[in-house]
Amino acid sequence: MTDEIFIGGGGEEYALPQGLKLKYANRHGLIAGATGTGKTVTLQILAEGFAAEGVPVFLSDVKGDLSGLAASGRADFKLHEAFTSRAAKIGFDTYSYRKFPVTFWDLFGEQGHPVRTTVAEMGPLLLSRMLQLTEAQEGVLNIAFRMADEEGLPLLDLKDLQALLVWLGENSGNLTLRYGTISSQSIGVIQRRLLVLENQGGAKLFGEPALALSDLMLQTETGEGRINILAADKLMGAPTLYATFLLWLLSELFEELPEVGDPDKPKLVFFFDEAHLLFDGASKALIDKVEQVARLIRSKGVGVFFITQNPDDVPEDILGQLGNRVQHALRAFTARDRKALRMAAETYRENPRFSTEEAIREVGVGEAVTSMLEKKGVPGIVERTLIRPPSSQLGPLDSDARRAVIAESPVAGKYETVLDRSSAYEILAKRADEAALAAEKDEEGLDDLAPMEREYKTARRYSGGRVGRSSAKAPKTVQSRSRKVSLTDALTNAVIKEMNGTTGRRLVRGILGGLFKGR
Repeated sequence: MTDEIFIGGGGEEYALPQGLKLKYANRHGLIAGATGTGKTVTLQILAEGFAAEGVPVFLSDVKGDLSGLAASGRADFKLHEAFTSRAAKIGFDTYSYRKFPVTFWDLFGEQGHPVRTTVAEMGPLLLSRMLQLTEAQEGVLNIAFRMADEEGLPLLDLKDLQALLVWLGENSGNLTLRYGTISSQSIGVIQRRLLVLENQGGAKLFGEPALALSDLMLQTETGEGRINILAADKLMGAPTLYATFLLWLLSELFEELPEVGDPDKPKLVFFFDEAHLLFDGASKALIDKVEQVARLIRSKGVGVFFITQNPDDVPEDILGQLGNRVQHALRAFTARDRKALRMAAETYRENPRFSTEEAIREVGVGEAVTSMLEKKGVPGIVERTLIRPPSSQLGPLDSDARRAVIAESPVAGKYETVLDRSSAYEILAKRADEAALAAEKDEEGLDDLAPMEREYKTARRYSGGRVGRSSAKAPKTVQSRSRKVSLTDALTNAVIKEMNGTTGRRLVRGILGGLFKGR
């Protein structure tokens, strides 16, 4: 055990050891560089170094290459001579091949242990990001979560949320005055996005048993940290799902882990590969949340390393939190590329031996411009560094070896069986069944009623007197309608009514006027 991780050799002839001090590893870091410049190998050797020092690691395997961490490198490998030659050149005298303790995870449960969370734990903010909802649609989703709390409806999987949205639409009229407009259009959009997520396999992310964070922070009996590898090659087909899941995991670590201040080494190191996916199209609220997590999670003993092609992919406020940096080559083919290269070079502490901007453009594969935090967290002087070779297998693990590692995992069998307990879907379905049964009983009771009473019960009769409903005396008009009248009486009544009216008065005035005129 040492107090730093050996990264490679810098200085003249690459003889000056370059290392990452464990005490400052929770100050976060950045691994950047164009495609094919060696970012994946840098990630691999850092994971090896942390695991050897007893620090658990979580990383996503986007291309499948990092699964080789579970197997030892071999002398018959085609790059064996190149690796040993490089180790001698940078003074890596203790270089040897070995494998590391690995736990494989897979959101789809195919290449590792299933990893799940619940809809409630994901929350409306991250779920809105995953579904790419507008502000109005996010507001409706917030109302759904609020009603789930008030109505005692646990949201565990997607069908729970889908059932709750149906209930929300049916009761929107009663809720609008309290929570604001709940449009059926917004609910329809959310339901369609959930359907798309379900078709992408995202439904497997939600459910129980949910992932226990403690299972990501395990050590071996000899004190080595376990390397947790998330199979992300298939997951990258849904990039928003990938980015949102990793952000959720980071947020859960931030919320659940206790404060530890500045430990001698991190409790966990989290590598966020393809970090640009996290920020593409992200709302300001989401970026603010990432910045908050990046700024405060170091006090929980968690170090976060962002891996991306260009530092410009990471917002400036977050980039300023990343003290440990490994910058592989950047290609400057356009004016925008040259500007990004210049800005990247300006963030390093200058070395009088060379131009940082030129070095970033010129470093070869497996070489990088590095700057690590030194005493009191001060950035070190930038160096051109030859990255050390990996001790584990370079390249993917075959399927048989992967299955063997999964079977020997300390969490084998814990997450494989899905638990489907009573939640919002079942509760709402039960309520609907009870309401239908009550309505059926009411219908059955109508068969025993008289025809007229049945019409009143079913709201098909709207007028007419009813006996026995009130002790009040019926109006005269009602009494007169109940009598049988003759045709003569009806005509007489009509004449009298007309004579009392305007026409009758005009007729009387005309007759009297004629009589008086004759006199």
